[in-house]
Amino acid sequence: MVKTLPSTAKKINSYLKSNLNGRPDVLYKAGAHLIVNGGKRLRPYLVMKSCQMLGGSITDALPAAAAIEMVHNFTLVHDDIMDNDEMRHGVPTVHTKFGMPLAILAGDVLFSKAFEMISTGKVRDPKASSGLVARLSRACVDVCEGQVLDIKMAEGKKIPTKSEYITMIEKKTSALFEVSCAMGAICAKRPQDVANLASFGKNLGVSFQITDDYIGVLGDPKITKKPVGNDLREGKKSLPILLAIQKADPKSKKTILKVFGNPRAPKSDIAKAIDVMRNLQIEQEVREAALDYAQKAKRSLAKYSGPAKSEMIALLDFVVTRSL
Repeated sequence: MVKTLPSTAKKINSYLKSNLNGRPDVLYKAGAHLIVNGGKRLRPYLVMKSCQMLGGSITDALPAAAAIEMVHNFTLVHDDIMDNDEMRHGVPTVHTKFGMPLAILAGDVLFSKAFEMISTGKVRDPKASSGLVARLSRACVDVCEGQVLDIKMAEGKKIPTKSEYITMIEKKTSALFEVSCAMGAICAKRPQDVANLASFGKNLGVSFQITDDYIGVLGDPKITKKPVGNDLREGKKSLPILLAIQKADPKSKKTILKVFGNPRAPKSDIAKAIDVMRNLQIEQEVREAALDYAQKAKRSLAKYSGPAKSEMIALLDFVVTRSL
């Protein structure tokens, strides 16, 4: 992993802890539950490194970095409710531990606190504050739209195209990476660089999700902490599964579709489907798709230099190559 990430995570963790408190105490415990029990802090890291790369300071970027992590965790709390998941980061999900009503309120307080963070005196420049609010609110809308696209894909019988899949992940996942980098540029008071940094974040986010989806269906369960083929059983229409269905001969396709979206599929059938998918050798196509977006991300930073840029590129390389 990127060597500087732990130290940056320590700063953001301390800042989050100091700002996620209040009464009733249980509300803030629920809101902080996933934050204190894991997470890579990739998005706040990108806020701070984008700001640093453009000559700004980590101190100036901390409110925006904390806000993006709160919004990210808000989406996780609500995702777990919608998916009825019981575990995340190796601990019970918020609604499992605290109950459904409190989990919904915990997500809401994270969302609200995020905007409080970037619209008050914690951000010293009023113009920057306005820009941060505008960018983050748009990203939140994109995430909601992407979630609905994902739900419709899951519910529909039609296998989506690669283009439809990319549109969905650009909104559902990539939007928060995109806004993280854009907010870093705003914190550095470099409006002329917002577009370049947003492009880097957007393409990094797509690379991240493509890779994550590959790991989710064919990855090592010791790394994913999920059962092998979990995404198949859930009927997740991710790029690796779409490619496998497209490339499979009729017999292999039948083996895959037998377990696809079947929560009761036995482990033996899951194992057969996984073997079929591995034999289709889709890994190279997934790798090429992820690398293509990674190259687009790198081109967005071509004119910049310095240690912060190197660290952002190192993070991008790690995101794309992990377990591929």
